[in-house]
Amino acid sequence: MNLKGWSLTVVCALFSFLVVELMLQPKNDSESPAPTVEKTAVNAVENLNDVDKLKIMSGLTALEGSGITVEMNDSTKTAKSGENPNLYVIHDDDVLRVINELRAAGAEAISINGQRLIDTSEIRCAGPTLSVNNVRSAAPFIISAIGDKTALENSIKMRGGVEQTLGVWGINIEVRVADNIYIPSFSGERRYLHAQPVDEKTVFGAK
Repeated sequence: MNLKGWSLTVVCALFSFLVVELMLQPKNDSESPAPTVEKTAVNAVENLNDVDKLKIMSGLTALEGSGITVEMNDSTKTAKSGENPNLYVIHDDDVLRVINELRAAGAEAISINGQRLIDTSEIRCAGPTLSVNNVRSAAPFIISAIGDKTALENSIKMRGGVEQTLGVWGINIEVRVADNIYIPSFSGERRYLHAQPVDEKTVFGAK
């Protein structure tokens, strides 16, 4: 058999193989299991390019998903004689307790009064207001978190948790569960004046 005849034989064999493969494929989508919502969400993230993934991880992309909102309001009770009136007002450490519980429960994105929390975000008292990303706001404080709704809600409402503890002073915490929580992107400025990337192999030695 000459080279031309041999090439034709190979092509025909490959064509026959592809036809058989196509015949074995499901005829319609109903024959294959429908993807779950969780799997679809994971696939959506995995299909992004590296730049978009880094933007999500850095808080530079607005996100939407199921989760909860936590509204915190100052107490309406009147301090008794000899009591510290500051106990009836929300402070930065009160908000931080809520944030820490949400993060421990697996929150994927969090915002406070519309300010996206990132690794460099500060939460501190600034007079009668709270400063987040150098933006001041007063109570009520609306904390939005995306993640497993049940886990997030339980982290705030668990027995002996932050809701029950702050409730002693009359500080009101209202939790709402939703399927369409919106978390805005970080709108501040990130600057690195002192930190610089380093080759780990150079510092720690090649492995």
